[in-house]
Amino acid sequence: MTDRELFVNMAITAWEAQNARINKLLTELSDDQLCAPTAPGRNTGHYLLGHLAAVNDGMLALFGFGDKLYPELTKIFLANPENSDLKKPTITEVKYYWHEITHRLAKFVHENSVDDWFTKHTAVSDEDFAKEPHRNKLNVLLSRTTHQAYHHGQMIYLAGKNE
Repeated sequence: MTDRELFVNMAITAWEAQNARINKLLTELSDDQLCAPTAPGRNTGHYLLGHLAAVNDGMLALFGFGDKLYPELTKIFLANPENSDLKKPTITEVKYYWHEITHRLAKFVHENSVDDWFTKHTAVSDEDFAKEPHRNKLNVLLSRTTHQAYHHGQMIYLAGKNE
């Protein structure tokens, strides 16, 4: 196994582990717990899950895997705070979106070759990529894995909330 293959394997394994942690937490939390804020004045689990689904949905286009499955999530969960007056999908719908998006993304993640992971993503120009080759797809996967871990850490506090 080459160093590149090892590094890509490590990154994909970490990303899959983080998805598994979130999926496990979703089976442990009730809908009432997901409606609670993670801490006083903080976002609810419902909003955080929608946020993570929207971010993962954006990865499809960022990696060149296709269009977003649920582009409406961007306005609700990325472009606006939780306390906006926008109508949010139900928790059941957000869970469905999360599972559909991560399933689709996982399919493409495993179809990508090792060399593909070191190519530019769609949000960087050819000129900028030539100057900054670290702005590649693998770096995005790593940053999104960290992002998921951060919000998973917030959502864990919901397990202690009374139903």
